[in-house]
Amino acid sequence: MRRLLAPLMVTLALAALCCCEQDPKDTSGSSSTDSIKIKKEVANAFVKRQKRFSVYERYLEYYKSPMEQMHERCENYPPCDYLSDQIGFSMAYNRFFGRY
Repeated sequence: MRRLLAPLMVTLALAALCCCEQDPKDTSGSSSTDSIKIKKEVANAFVKRQKRFSVYERYLEYYKSPMEQMHERCENYPPCDYLSDQIGFSMAYNRFFGRY
């Protein structure tokens, strides 16, 4: 394994030197940064989130299900959180907070 490590390191060093050899101020061979820039409106088209139309989906954003509330209650109590990783959520929740 050590025999392969030395030639590998030499190869990586040579590859890094070859890649970094170009002058960063020389733009004749490479494209300029202005060609990479895009308009703000075009960039926002990728990021915009779809608007929700369903009333049920809006309800789910604001109100959590009872099971999710129980998960958060268990996560906020460190002994329950630790035990849930070991034996599962339902058994840990039953042990610390009773039947759900």
